[in-house]
Amino acid sequence: MVHIKRAPQQIINQLLNKFPAVAIIGARQAGKTTLAKQLRPQWRYLDLENPNDFELISRDPVFYFSQFDSEIIIDEAQCYPQLFNVLRGVIDKQRSKKGRFIITGSSSPELTNHISESLAGRIATVEVGTLKANEYYQQPLSDFYNVFKDKLDARHVVMGRPPLSRDQINQVWLQGGYPEPVLSQDENFCQQWMENYYFNYVNRDVARLFPKMNKIKYQHFIKMLSQLSSTIVNKSQLGRALEISEGSAREYLKIADGTFLWRELYSFESKVIKSVVKMPKGYLRDSGLLHYLLNIRTLDELYQHPIVGQSFEGFVIEEIIKGLNAIGITHWQANYFRTRRGAEVDLVLQGHFGILPVEIKYSSTVTIKNLRALNDFVTQHNVPFGIVINQAEEAIWLTDRIVQVPVGWL
Repeated sequence: MVHIKRAPQQIINQLLNKFPAVAIIGARQAGKTTLAKQLRPQWRYLDLENPNDFELISRDPVFYFSQFDSEIIIDEAQCYPQLFNVLRGVIDKQRSKKGRFIITGSSSPELTNHISESLAGRIATVEVGTLKANEYYQQPLSDFYNVFKDKLDARHVVMGRPPLSRDQINQVWLQGGYPEPVLSQDENFCQQWMENYYFNYVNRDVARLFPKMNKIKYQHFIKMLSQLSSTIVNKSQLGRALEISEGSAREYLKIADGTFLWRELYSFESKVIKSVVKMPKGYLRDSGLLHYLLNIRTLDELYQHPIVGQSFEGFVIEEIIKGLNAIGITHWQANYFRTRRGAEVDLVLQGHFGILPVEIKYSSTVTIKNLRALNDFVTQHNVPFGIVINQAEEAIWLTDRIVQVPVGWL
């Protein structure tokens, strides 16, 4: 694979100077292993999906770590849950020593549970998604993210033309961000890779984690999710369509979210507006995988597809979240807002920076009428300003409290 610098490198290095261990979590094939090896190329590497490495460490982990107690990369750590209790003891023997282990994993529920139960206070966690647009073009992270480093202040909002053009962004939006296929720049290989990725995800990864699952039903479930991306998902209707119970549909969604395929957004709980829709919405995290499942291969096909607006919305939200993870923003939430009368704001970000409502438009222009829900949210919740992200050519203020930010700034 082409050597490519990832945006979270700096924050991971900083955390390794503060904690004994750092966990890098994210979707399979998102580039976690490559990133870990680039950060610490001289460290000992163990892949727990490799039978030889698994046997080496699981046979007697206490003995193994008595020989090698630092500078180790442990890949797919969720494959050996007992490891976390052993690591706690190893770390506590030299509690003040930092930067000893990098742990990677692609199953969020298992990994985070073990981390919180066994390694709390000893490990920092960084989520790494598929390639962000600026990573693909090897550009620095945009100044747009300065907005989140302190209390929201309009003076931090970037102005002018974005660093990435509309054409550049649209190419990444179409193909997604899994490093191996997109960096190959081979369309046929990309399609073959996606097919194998989807097959292996269902038949190997999910089947191993959830052996009692009906793989055929789950495969149909993921196909249906691709058509529902960036919508409010009615679990009972989904269950009826698949001939499964609502409880099973709920469990399937939890699995898809926990394996980083799907991101679920919960409703913004408003103290001002009581009549809000509380059902969660969600989207497939990688736009390339979404388009593969919908049999979309070209930009022309994407532009003409009914899901184009929903696809763009999910892509933009994921770009923002990747940026927040890259700069190390912690204790933040991503929600959406919708009233029972239909007024909706696509994304509401909450954190130490305050509340930032974001409306996402596939078009390059917006009208004041299009901004009514966003403007009402800004006024009713008394937030400093709101943002419209679209495909415009430059960032400008549309009103005194709403700014247009081209997607190329993300």
